[in-house]
Amino acid sequence: MDVKLNGCMKRLTGATMLLMVMSMATAASETPLEYLNVDEINQQMGRGQLTSVALVQHLLQRIERLDKNGPAINAIIELNPDALLIAQAMDKERKAGHIRGPLHGVPVLLKDNIDTSDQMQTTAGSVAMIGEPAAQDAFIVQRLRSAGAVILGKTNLSEWAAFRDPAIPSGWSGRGGQTKNPHLLNADVCGSSSGSAAAVAAGFAPLSIGTETSGSIICPASMNGVVGVKPTVGLLSRSGLIPVTQKLDTPGPMTRTVRDAALLLNALAGDDPADPIRKPRALTGVDYTALLRTDALVGKRIGYPAKFDHSELPLQDDPQFSQALERMQSAGATLIPVELIDPVSQRVEEAFHMGIKRDLPGYLATRTSIPARTLEDLLLLNAAYGDGHNQDTLLAAGSIDVDEEIYNELWQSIQRENAAAIDRRLATYQLDAIVSDVSSPAMNVVPLAGYPGIMLPSGMDDEGIPTSIFFFGPRWSDARLLALAYGYEQASQERRTPAFKP
Repeated sequence: MDVKLNGCMKRLTGATMLLMVMSMATAASETPLEYLNVDEINQQMGRGQLTSVALVQHLLQRIERLDKNGPAINAIIELNPDALLIAQAMDKERKAGHIRGPLHGVPVLLKDNIDTSDQMQTTAGSVAMIGEPAAQDAFIVQRLRSAGAVILGKTNLSEWAAFRDPAIPSGWSGRGGQTKNPHLLNADVCGSSSGSAAAVAAGFAPLSIGTETSGSIICPASMNGVVGVKPTVGLLSRSGLIPVTQKLDTPGPMTRTVRDAALLLNALAGDDPADPIRKPRALTGVDYTALLRTDALVGKRIGYPAKFDHSELPLQDDPQFSQALERMQSAGATLIPVELIDPVSQRVEEAFHMGIKRDLPGYLATRTSIPARTLEDLLLLNAAYGDGHNQDTLLAAGSIDVDEEIYNELWQSIQRENAAAIDRRLATYQLDAIVSDVSSPAMNVVPLAGYPGIMLPSGMDDEGIPTSIFFFGPRWSDARLLALAYGYEQASQERRTPAFKP
């Protein structure tokens, strides 16, 4: 484990004064410092009750106490030794009257498959990728730095974004070990962005970035009780992300509130000439907070799984979802039962294997000082490391032949039929969006379509594990979905602080 807390702490001067500032900030707010949202952080910084340095120090201490000790959540794979220096620089700018925007001085964590050209590694959790840091920041990291965010560190993940071997536990990587669920320590963390979700839930940072190919943002957001935004594929740049396939890969916000997710999306969005997907011109300069209103559900037609309309079993299995539907209706939405059919696309695994074989070499060519320079190197190094886990997915990718025409036709077919499954329901019932529970076919259909979706908390089950509700809609409807999710969030107020139950 490569955690550099001591280096961060040694760079801080005037610790006693900072602790006093932290105490003042906590006293000024009923919300503990570690659970402040972005607006609250800005308000306290604007009043001089809080500094970026004080906030970063508080979070580093919390990470030391709860991530590496105590319940040992193990969500953080590495801390940024420059975090306090960045925070100091942002405080200096603020004092001089220069505020870059809402994320100025706000800490953010990045999943360990997102390039940073600093002292931190980018490994996708693989020991075979440890070496010299990336030569260049990922495009979205450049955007974060320009916005004044403090890159606090990297989060653990299911190794190789869960595409090393299907039998490897969610949240485990050879470099980072096993991440735990902060609500119930022995519960599943799900998906590959497990560290990003668990870290935000546990109060290690207000903001984090996950990535998704198929379920890797929405599933851990659900299990860890946070907001997870899977944008339309191509809305956010993928440059500088360790790839699975650019047909589906996307980064996305993981936060504790919908508004924080929208603020983070504002910072991340931008036109990257290196990304192969061209966004509609109408999306240039969109403010993803603009539609966030408490009455956002009024007059909206929302589809929901028909099983909740005609069967008692779903109502008993997920009473929180049933309650969520009632709250949406009370908030002004018209609810229409629909049956979303999973087309069960053929050759999906083959398409993923081709994607790894096709897209990974281009990324590895940018990393000239790591042991794994090729997919073959990666396979040999994993085998030599002997961590007890297989690598069947990577082996299958290594042995497959990639024909560009077949590859593109295969993905066109997969995305077309999954998109059609959603579009038909939206058109037939004249829906603004669809909402589903986590056992719905939507968990598979939405990612394969490349469509946007937002997962957010709906309560807790009897075991103390978060429950969730999932909004999704057509391509490029990200801003409208955020508005609907915000309307539900404000009506429900169902996010829970973790209990760290053993």
